[in-house]
Amino acid sequence: MHVGMSTVFQNPQRKKADFEVYRDELRMADMAEPLGFQSIWGVEHHFTDYTMCPDVIQFLTYMAGRTEKALLGTMVVVLPWHDPVRVAEEVSMLDNISEGRTILGIGRGIAKVEFDGFRLDMSQSRARFTEAAEMVLDALETGYCEYDGEIIKQPRRDIRPEPFKSFKGRTYAAAVSPESSQIIAKLGVGALIIPQKPWEEAAKELKVYQETFQQVNGEEAPPPVVVGWVFCDEDEDRAHEMARRYIGGYWQSVMDHYEFKADHHKDVKGYEYYGKFSEKIAEYGDEAVIDFFLSLQVWGTPDQCYEKIMSIHEWTGNDAFVGVFSYAGMPAEDAQANMRLFSEKVMPRLKEFKPAGGLNREFGIGRTGIVAKA
Repeated sequence: MHVGMSTVFQNPQRKKADFEVYRDELRMADMAEPLGFQSIWGVEHHFTDYTMCPDVIQFLTYMAGRTEKALLGTMVVVLPWHDPVRVAEEVSMLDNISEGRTILGIGRGIAKVEFDGFRLDMSQSRARFTEAAEMVLDALETGYCEYDGEIIKQPRRDIRPEPFKSFKGRTYAAAVSPESSQIIAKLGVGALIIPQKPWEEAAKELKVYQETFQQVNGEEAPPPVVVGWVFCDEDEDRAHEMARRYIGGYWQSVMDHYEFKADHHKDVKGYEYYGKFSEKIAEYGDEAVIDFFLSLQVWGTPDQCYEKIMSIHEWTGNDAFVGVFSYAGMPAEDAQANMRLFSEKVMPRLKEFKPAGGLNREFGIGRTGIVAKA
């Protein structure tokens, strides 16, 4: 199994200077390749302390120069917030700089504060995402942008530096709602799963996505990439205490950033699923929802962390796991110890498990790491 790590640059309640958060998170990103992680991922968000990486391509370009083998993943580029021509250019440039190490993740966004900040109508996000994705994905295969849609009107322009190899098999999209999963199947891209619903429900929706992918593309969908918030400790009680404090704290930051309690999603076209999500949160209450979110994540002793990831694999068939090790204001020393213990006692066992396809196929990933393809 491919094993990566992601940085999220959180600074809840501004308890530290943003500069200090960046210093600590970049140190962990620098640790990734020496510890054996096969990919480094960044997330895009704007305007709040939820995550402070407004330009994930810029972050990954920095990491491209500080690494030799690690793949570089976007989790995700939120297409409705960007000029898709610029996205295609920047992704191609990163891939040229990194000699083909880019994994492209795309999404459509759900935070009102971010759409408002960019002066965009949320009700158009699904259409904007679909048109932008079609244009960007086509541009990365053909070397030029051209599109005539309802929203996007793009005259033909070349992408320079031009893409030098296909992005098929290394492009993923985050989809939480069932409707979005159908769109990404039709786009022919892999699923990036960020746990927010029961694994049984996620598995059912994944099956529908896979069936649609097969029908539309005439081939099997690639195995999904699964992301998980991790706290690994030799002491089971401490692992639970720290997970409840910090993974629970992360969930609170989700609630704040996405304003789920405000329940505004139900009245926005394309976000009806999230309106129902808000209703469930109100029905069960904060503590029960935190416990549920904890149940989806990866925490405990090294053995327990391994078993939880393998349980996730049984539900999803994922061939890659991306761990988030620092979040919700966790002290840097605890975050680093968490990541080191995981790399020492969990990651080797995951790498020995070899599901077929996906990133393992596209990048020639073997037991000892990444093997360059001719």
